[in-house]
Amino acid sequence: MWLGFPIYWWICAGILVVFFYVAMSMRRVGPSEVGLVLKRASLRRLSEDNAIGFLGEPGYQADLLMPGVRWKPWLLYEVQKFPWVQVPAGEIGVVISQVGGALPIGAKSAVYKKSFGNFADLRSFVSSGGQKGVQRPVLPPGTLAPIHPVGFIVITKSQVYGLPLSPDLRARSGKVGRLSPDAFGLSPDQLDLVRIEPRPLGKDGALSDVVGIVTTFEGDPLPSGDIASRLGGFADIDKMEKAKATDGEIIEVLLGNKNNLHNNYQDYQAFLDNGGRIGLQHDPLLYGAYALNPFLVAVELVPMLVVQQGQVAVVKAYVGLPTQDTSGSDFKFGSLVRPGHRGIWQEALRTGKYPLNPRCYQAEIVPTSILTLNWADAVSQAHNLDAQLSQIVAKSNEGFIFRIDLQVQIHVPDTNAPAVISMVGTMMNLVNEVLQAAVGNHFRDKLQSMPAIRFIETRQQVQEEAFKHIKEQLDQYRVETRGVYIQDVILPDDLVKVLTQREIANQEIETYKKQRAAQDERISMENAKGTAEMQADLAKSKVGVDIKTNNANARTEEARGEAEFISKTGSARGAEVESVGLARARGYEAQVRALGSNATALVNVITALSEGTTKFVPDVLVTSGNGGGALDGLAAAAMHYLGNGGNGGVAGASAKPADSVASKISSLLPGAANPKAGKE
Repeated sequence: MWLGFPIYWWICAGILVVFFYVAMSMRRVGPSEVGLVLKRASLRRLSEDNAIGFLGEPGYQADLLMPGVRWKPWLLYEVQKFPWVQVPAGEIGVVISQVGGALPIGAKSAVYKKSFGNFADLRSFVSSGGQKGVQRPVLPPGTLAPIHPVGFIVITKSQVYGLPLSPDLRARSGKVGRLSPDAFGLSPDQLDLVRIEPRPLGKDGALSDVVGIVTTFEGDPLPSGDIASRLGGFADIDKMEKAKATDGEIIEVLLGNKNNLHNNYQDYQAFLDNGGRIGLQHDPLLYGAYALNPFLVAVELVPMLVVQQGQVAVVKAYVGLPTQDTSGSDFKFGSLVRPGHRGIWQEALRTGKYPLNPRCYQAEIVPTSILTLNWADAVSQAHNLDAQLSQIVAKSNEGFIFRIDLQVQIHVPDTNAPAVISMVGTMMNLVNEVLQAAVGNHFRDKLQSMPAIRFIETRQQVQEEAFKHIKEQLDQYRVETRGVYIQDVILPDDLVKVLTQREIANQEIETYKKQRAAQDERISMENAKGTAEMQADLAKSKVGVDIKTNNANARTEEARGEAEFISKTGSARGAEVESVGLARARGYEAQVRALGSNATALVNVITALSEGTTKFVPDVLVTSGNGGGALDGLAAAAMHYLGNGGNGGVAGASAKPADSVASKISSLLPGAANPKAGKE
């Protein structure tokens, strides 16, 4: 017994102590954990710039305890457990080293070597010359690595792995003992993969093609006069020019990139090794997802240059070889250069999509189709160039104020587009500065020089003169004028009233003319109607006229034949009468010689009466009461004349000629010699 206690008690106590010490020295590390060893005491001392012991110095040890049961003597070592570093899909892990060599003055990140791997081997990192600070590569998505929690801090979007040594960072961890990305000046979004994909950039929400414009924060400074870094500069373009390459071939090289040399800025060490410089980068990022270090690379998404059908893009280059003007001495409006030089490229970009860096090149879209510009409240739907154009306000020489809606059509040939932009700067300037002045001033001057009524009456002539004037102005800028059209003229109220009254009067005149014409048409219609109704009679009358005409013609021919007949028969009868008369004359002469003239006349009268067919005694004879009659009187008279003239007449009276006797006898016949006797 020792000190009053049995010896076996001490043995048991010793066994318990040993067991307790052994139990406390056995360290169990979980399958997704690492054990950080802290050595409490040692004869060695840490260097002033190192917080981890690599040779048994006190403090945090370089070697980690891997998953499983590990032996670390109790009281001499303390073991802290930390999770493995795991980077979720779609995220990156930024590594900050707390051990290694110091960074050079001005450096912002540590040099990376392939021997560093994914930073899981701290000893290899330090022995290979690893440096403190931000490491240039990032841990890609899906990384799972037992990274030393004191040697490195790994920042992910959801968690910060590691044990910060800085008191300031420790204070930021708060009571929960966890840090967030903003403690290092990073936002959670910066720890995602950088995705270049179509995005809704416009107000309408439509997807737009984009490119990523890269700015780097470490590297040698840019050469004097440069605003962007291009690997190797533009020495390759100069070489192509000397080899007589075409403008199109040079443009293809400029629109390409050298991102394959540094894996699209993901291998930042390769970027610097190939001459990458700090600042704006010439080569953009195209569609894809990129693991970029947010401490070293920033990406801005901008719309891709899209040149539609009927357009060209005139490029203004702010980077490239020195300016060499190719426009000639006659061109006084800036410089036109070959692609690859600073200035306005003489070759425009045609229809297509181009990953053009808008920080290095400014593209001015020039419509090469016919542009319609409206000086009115309406704005063209195809473009927005006439958004600032309004109705033309002008005043006539009588003081009437007019508002004119005008439409002008222009065309910029694609081959002239670079020269046009060199002269006016932008298409908006062409419209607002050149066209606005040319059009507005022309109409104001024209309207002030004429009465309002004349302007309205000669609108077509004014339009033609405006076309000629605007064409002359735009020809100076190599722009074609296709049409000038006065769409509408908004007249002042007073003039509208006067014109309205005049037009009403004119319309009334026209109305009266129309009414008169209608009446004339009505008369014509009635005539036509009457004519139509009398067509049958008209046809009959026409037939009758034809018949009568034919009858008249027949009678005419008949009369002509009768006349011919009469003429012939008359001649024959005349000859006959002449012969008979001569014979009778010879007979009368013989009778006179034989009977005497009176007796001859009486005999011939009686013969003529007896041979004639004319009645000289009425069918009903009324005689006087004494029984005498005309016949008696006639006989008595005849006897009286015969008695007196038988022997040469009464004594003492001369003998009467025979024709006197005949005349006397004829006068006694009723209705013969004296036609009126019968009526009496």
